[in-house]
Amino acid sequence: MEIKKNIAISETGFVFDPSTGDSFTLNPVGLEIIGLLREKKTQEEIAALITEKYDVEESAFERYFYDFISMLKHHQILQENEAN
Repeated sequence: MEIKKNIAISETGFVFDPSTGDSFTLNPVGLEIIGLLREKKTQEEIAALITEKYDVEESAFERYFYDFISMLKHHQILQENEAN
């Protein structure tokens, strides 16, 4: 999964989809996860980085990560990798 190329994301977490006109704001952790997705990190790599940095249990992170990914898909921010 990757962030669609036409999605604009500011350094402060403001997200804008020019194709729909939708916009919303990410919290700092959400912005960090978006950055890691843009770097093509895997879910496992993202989990390792975030759980270590924020001292959160992996099971808790997994729940929040799936909710976050679902929200991104709902807002059509994510697209599936072409290899899938």
